[in-house]
Amino acid sequence: MDASVCAMRGGLVTPFLGSWSTSLVGDDHRALVNSVPRYVPAGKPARSAPSMKNVNEGKGLFAPVVVVTRNIVGKKTFNQLRGKAIALHSQVITEFCKSIGADGKQRQGLIRLAKKNGERLGFLA
Repeated sequence: MDASVCAMRGGLVTPFLGSWSTSLVGDDHRALVNSVPRYVPAGKPARSAPSMKNVNEGKGLFAPVVVVTRNIVGKKTFNQLRGKAIALHSQVITEFCKSIGADGKQRQGLIRLAKKNGERLGFLA
């Protein structure tokens, strides 16, 4: 019977011509096992290293002043001063939120807003 006629009648068309009763034993099994690699080497994912650089570097009204100050006092001292200023500003925001009765979620929102504004103005350059 033709394969196309068999397919029209709902029969199974397959190129399989072997028997289900055969199995691989002995030399055939060893040859098959030796032909397949035991370990497949996995390559490293193509991903760039994360950058700690500010996206707004050099942008903003105060960016030139910040960059010059960082170059004068040094990166380490500058980052310490910046950390103290950010901590002090967060405390001021916290005290303000306490005085107006704002909850923690609103306080976090104000701190995030302050960070975004600092980036835009160039304080985090």
